[in-house]
Amino acid sequence: MAEEDPKEKADRERIFKRFDTNGDGLISATELGDALKTLGCVQPDEVKFMMAEIDTDGDGFISYQEYLNFALANRGLIKDVAKIF
Repeated sequence: MAEEDPKEKADRERIFKRFDTNGDGLISATELGDALKTLGCVQPDEVKFMMAEIDTDGDGFISYQEYLNFALANRGLIKDVAKIF
């Protein structure tokens, strides 16, 4: 396995913290929706879809591990988001 890029890791951590506004280590649907609004127009259905896709254990929150799994599978998207945040 290739060595991880420290900048990508730092970007992922920074983005997670930006979305996790209350600092509890979880991203709620409200926090996700609020963060996505800063990226542009987002509809409630889009937030629900993203929550369903990323919240793999279905507990209503995105844990750091769930976020990390999504981020690693969507590196290009995370790089784009890192440019904004």
